[in-house]
Amino acid sequence: MTALLLGGAAQACPDWDLKANEQHSGTGEFFYQPKSYSVIAGGSFELTKCGHIQPATDVGSGYFTDRPDFRFDISGMKSYELHIRVTSECDAALLINTATATWYYDDDANGNLDPLIVLTDPADGLIDIWVGTYDGEYCNAVLELETF
Repeated sequence: MTALLLGGAAQACPDWDLKANEQHSGTGEFFYQPKSYSVIAGGSFELTKCGHIQPATDVGSGYFTDRPDFRFDISGMKSYELHIRVTSECDAALLINTATATWYYDDDANGNLDPLIVLTDPADGLIDIWVGTYDGEYCNAVLELETF
């Protein structure tokens, strides 16, 4: 009985090694016209309990799925800045793992309780994106990628 109490279920966390729900590709030029992707924001894994994820930007609470919502294989980004933003019906949060294995998190930089992350010098390669929520709710959301 004691072993059962001590060996509770492990906390799952966002994992870039899992297959994304959707996979896309594009170039800096392709994303010069904004591209939108519908998603259900939210998840059951609390980011603050995932010690291996240390965002290079904002830090805070958020609930995400274990697998990425999106994986983008981007190329031709050398002269572009990549804006990744969410508009939602709730308090959305955004988590990204870039091609350089750098984590980024945001909660409200896009205004109206929506997140925005700007990658000023994005490396070509895979970007994994999770669209979660700050408080564990679920809602309809739209992810948008655009280069400048």
